[in-house]
Amino acid sequence: MKLLLATTLVAGLLSPAAAPPSHVEGALPSGATYVMDVPRDWNRTVLVYSHGYTPDGTPNPAQNAPSAAVRTAALDHGYALIGSSYAETGWALEHALRDQLSTVEEFAKRFGKPRRTIAWGASLGGMITTGLAERHGHRFAGALSMCGVQAGAVASWNNTLDPIFAIRTLLTTSNTPLADLPDQASALASAAELTSALDAAQATPQGRARIALAAALHNIPAWTTASSPEPAPDDYDTAQRNQYEQLHNTIYTGLPARQEAETWAGGNMSWNTGVNYAHLLARSAVRPEVEALYARAGLSLTEDLATLARAPRISADPGAVAYMIRYLTFTGRPGTPLFTIHTTGDADVPVQGQRAYADAVHDAGYEKSLRQAFVHRGGHCTFTTGEIMAALAALEKRVDTGRWPDTGPNALNASAARLDPGATHAYRTYRPAPYPRPFDLAR
Repeated sequence: MKLLLATTLVAGLLSPAAAPPSHVEGALPSGATYVMDVPRDWNRTVLVYSHGYTPDGTPNPAQNAPSAAVRTAALDHGYALIGSSYAETGWALEHALRDQLSTVEEFAKRFGKPRRTIAWGASLGGMITTGLAERHGHRFAGALSMCGVQAGAVASWNNTLDPIFAIRTLLTTSNTPLADLPDQASALASAAELTSALDAAQATPQGRARIALAAALHNIPAWTTASSPEPAPDDYDTAQRNQYEQLHNTIYTGLPARQEAETWAGGNMSWNTGVNYAHLLARSAVRPEVEALYARAGLSLTEDLATLARAPRISADPGAVAYMIRYLTFTGRPGTPLFTIHTTGDADVPVQGQRAYADAVHDAGYEKSLRQAFVHRGGHCTFTTGEIMAALAALEKRVDTGRWPDTGPNALNASAARLDPGATHAYRTYRPAPYPRPFDLAR
C-alpha cells in the first residue's frame, strides 16, 4: 500500500505535458484501483482493458492486458495500457462500466487527451467491452471483445440453467434448488449433490449418455482444453469425457456463482418455463454424439426428453430479469466498430454466444459495425499473443480507414505470424450453431 500511494503521489506531481512514467497505480473514488502503463514512444492510442470474472473472496488487482506477453507486445507497439479492478468482485458489471470510464478520465488528467481510445477485454471483460461499445460508443474509436459473453446476461444465465436442470432431472430424484438460492451454503450444498450424481453417472453407459445430453443443452464442445488433442469427429467417448469434466465447472457457475449474481439482481433472473428441450437438442452442435451414445446405451432419448418436458419448471423474478437487462443485455447496436474473436472449443463461454450477438446485430441493422473471427482451438480465451495482436491491428485499420480490412482466417493468420512468429496460429472459417436461448433487445 505504501508503494502504491507513493507511486500515485509522484505521478500526481507531473503535468499532462511531462514525460509520462512507465507505470502508474492509483485508486478511483469508487474504491476501485487502476493501473496505467505508458511507453516512452507512446503512439497516442490508449487501450482500456476490461478483465474477466473475479469470484468473491479472491484477489482483485487492476489489470490492463490479458497476459504479460500481450502487455509486452502492446507496449512494444507504442500503445498505452490502462484498466481498473472494478469496485467490487463477482457480477459487478454496473461498477465495471463506470470504473472503466473513470479510468479513461483519470488517464486524460494525467497524460492529456489521447488521439484515440480503444476498449478491449476478455471473458466477462469482453462482455463489458461490448457494453462500453453499445452504451458509450462515442467515447471509443473501436472495441475488441475476446472470448466475451456476447449472448448477454439474461440469455447466458438462462442457458446455464439448462444443463443443471437436466442433471437434476435425469440423474437424481432430488428437488435440490437450482435458483432463488438464499446463500452460498445452500448453493454449495446443491452443487455438491449434483456433482456427486454426475460422478456416479459417469460410471455407466446410461449415465454417460445422459451427461452428454446435459452438455448438449449448453453446447459444451468436444474439445475443451488447448493442452489436449482435438477428438476425432466420431470419437464420442473422448468428447463425452471432456464434457463430463467441464460440467463440474458448469455446476459451480450454475449454482454458487448464480447465487452471487442473484444477490446483485435481487432474485432469480432465469426461467425454463415454456422451453422445449427436444427443440434445443435438435439445434445443438453436439447432437450426433448424444444420439450415438443413447443408442449404444440402449436408452430412449425420446423418453428422457419427455421426462424433461414433464419436470416442474422454474420461473424468473421480473425485477431480477430487469436488472440483468440493465447489467448487461445487448441491443445489437454497437456505437463504434466492434471486432470479436472466440475459440471454437470454449466450454466456459460456448462459441454459440457469438451467433446470438451477430443475430442481434443483424436484426438491429448494424452489420457494418461488426466483424467476428474464430480460432480453432480448445479452451476459454486460449489465444496466442499473435492472434490477439492481429485482431487489434485489423480493428485499427478499420479505425484508420473507415473500412474493415480483410478479416478472413488467412489474412489474420498471416498477420499473427508476422507479429508472433514463434507460435502456431489457428484462425479458421467457422459459423457457430444457433444459440440455444437467445435474448436481446434488438427484437
